[in-house]
Amino acid sequence: MKETRQIPVQKGKTYELSIQGLGTSGEGIGRYEGFTVFVPYALPGETVRARVTMVKKTYASAALEQVLTPSPDREKPPCPVYERCGGCQLQHLSYEGELKEKRQQVKDAIERIGHLQGVDVLPVLGAKTPWNYRNKMQFPVAAAGKRNVAIGCFAAATHEVIDVENCAIQKEGNNVIAAVVRQWMKDFKIPAYDEDARTGIVRHIMGRVGVHTGEVMVCLVTASDMVPHMKDLVQYLRRDVPGLKSVVQNVNKRHTNVILGPKTKTIYGSGTIHDSIGSLTFHISAQSFFQVNSEQAQRLYETALDFADLKGGEIVADVYCGTGTITLFLAQKAKQVYGIEIVDSAIRDAVRNAKDNKIGNAQFILGDAIYKLPELIRNGVRPDVIVLDPPRAGCGEPVLKAIANSKPKRVVYVSCNPATLARDLAYLKEHGYQTQKVQPVDMFPRTHHVEAVALITP
Repeated sequence: MKETRQIPVQKGKTYELSIQGLGTSGEGIGRYEGFTVFVPYALPGETVRARVTMVKKTYASAALEQVLTPSPDREKPPCPVYERCGGCQLQHLSYEGELKEKRQQVKDAIERIGHLQGVDVLPVLGAKTPWNYRNKMQFPVAAAGKRNVAIGCFAAATHEVIDVENCAIQKEGNNVIAAVVRQWMKDFKIPAYDEDARTGIVRHIMGRVGVHTGEVMVCLVTASDMVPHMKDLVQYLRRDVPGLKSVVQNVNKRHTNVILGPKTKTIYGSGTIHDSIGSLTFHISAQSFFQVNSEQAQRLYETALDFADLKGGEIVADVYCGTGTITLFLAQKAKQVYGIEIVDSAIRDAVRNAKDNKIGNAQFILGDAIYKLPELIRNGVRPDVIVLDPPRAGCGEPVLKAIANSKPKRVVYVSCNPATLARDLAYLKEHGYQTQKVQPVDMFPRTHHVEAVALITP
């Protein structure tokens, strides 16, 4: 009979821990008598005192109480609500240290999950500045007492809205938008939505800033069609928000965590803005997907294009193509590109973006890649290069099987989740494909997220 190991920590007690690494959510990983304890805001190399808040069979979580031996990479977070807000996880870590840890996260996933040894994981392509980079703001709104509203981010793992007056990772224009809407709600006594009581009006504020065009969109997400004093809101925004091109209202009457509802109406301007990445211009609506870090998006796409190594005569399949951003980058260097995407609004945006940029060698296919990629190949299209940019869940096995069967010369995998990237790279290795190199890209500085581009060849 197997002996059950005694758990050496107890909830509510404080322990001294040595932090040996960072977890995938940015928390420190400590050990107590060999038992794993996760400690948010602790850094590798530190000795800390932490109070255990939760105990499971194989791990525990603890709250940091004191840093006994600080890491040389520890910094004071500039955000006054950093430890309450769930938007960032790594403001207490120097940016140089953050890039080092993100590279290690990608390496660990490839080796431990993918069981791939010797893969060249390059140093992370870091941002020129890790602050004020987000071109899109989605702030929930909640009542805060009888007279005030909270506008900001949810606290980690809760629906408590933490009031953020000046978010350190948002473009300044988005912070201005939030401040203007806050003032409008206060002046005209516009109630915030209460998701428990299902009362009130304003659910979310969305801001979008065209980094290279200066154009600004504001989207007010409301629980009802009728919103009093909307003309006054437009006046406030026109007065205080430079570059304002569009104000739209999205109506979401459902009891749901999904931010946007099915109905959007234009209150002021055209209902869209534009921004550019490289030489390409993109049409952006409230619903459009567009990378939130414009500067790093260009580096990500340039890396994918470099790995594709196009000479001008290739047939390319861009699977999970979204609104066609990578597709159009590829089309500039390839003979023909096929983009596959399951979201119909994204396909419509992709077609429009191709037309706006006068690109005629990109064809977009609506449907699930699990079915559409094998169908494309059965219809006689044999891609020389396949580019993958799947959601966090990674690629479905039918997609990977279709890739292996079609025998492309190169596969370029753009990933937002090192764990599923590693899993899919392992599958491709079993079917004759080797991972040559992986380039991590820091799209979301000060958070635990890291993107990576992998080059895979037969």
